[in-house]
Amino acid sequence: MFESFTVIPAIDLKGAQVVRLLKGEMDRATVYGSDPAAVARRFESEGARMLHVVDLDGAVAGEPKNLDAVRAIRGAVRCALDVSGGLRTMESIESVIAAGADRVSLGSAAFLNPQLLKDACKAHPGKVFGSLDLRDGRLAIKGWVETSTLTVEEAARRFRDAGVAALIVTDIARDGTESGANVESPARTAKTSGLPVIASGGVAALDDVRRLARLFNEGIVGVIVGRAIYEARFTVAEALAAARA
Repeated sequence: MFESFTVIPAIDLKGAQVVRLLKGEMDRATVYGSDPAAVARRFESEGARMLHVVDLDGAVAGEPKNLDAVRAIRGAVRCALDVSGGLRTMESIESVIAAGADRVSLGSAAFLNPQLLKDACKAHPGKVFGSLDLRDGRLAIKGWVETSTLTVEEAARRFRDAGVAALIVTDIARDGTESGANVESPARTAKTSGLPVIASGGVAALDDVRRLARLFNEGIVGVIVGRAIYEARFTVAEALAAARA
């Protein structure tokens, strides 16, 4: 699945609009467009092989709320779609797959309903990612508004034992801030879990991409980029070039 380091643009959906949050706070959203499909087409045209689509409304509600936008994105691009947000039942997982998701990312579900995680991995082998969303070293769940009592190591072990294909490790304190990527946390998680890790949160410059790409052989297989590309700090094509260099 990850033959080389992958740059994955994020499309966060709130009220069917493309937004970016600041530090995961729903009331601190910047709107970057009202046509998610057009944004997806642009990213694919610049070389993206996968898009990370987040249903922010769904994450808070506990069920998908932006399926029409997911369908529109699927109809606009051929690259892989990883969809997350509100996937807490098999029915919701099947609904986003039917809408066009190639992968699904599960976070809260893994901690609130461990059996669901196992069932999803069994039903869709190789298509389930685990999400570790960290705030000050602790796990955040339910749209990042609550904190789990599990340690990061315990959560990673639960994902590994269930059979996820990879882990997405997000530093919430850096998410949407362009303050620089946290390299240490995803690298540590890759080492301790033995799973491929996709880093997320805080990417501000091409140097962040290069730093993470250098750790490909140590288990960091990709990075999710958001605000930096929306604010034109660099393009997806430039990020891909930086990763190859």
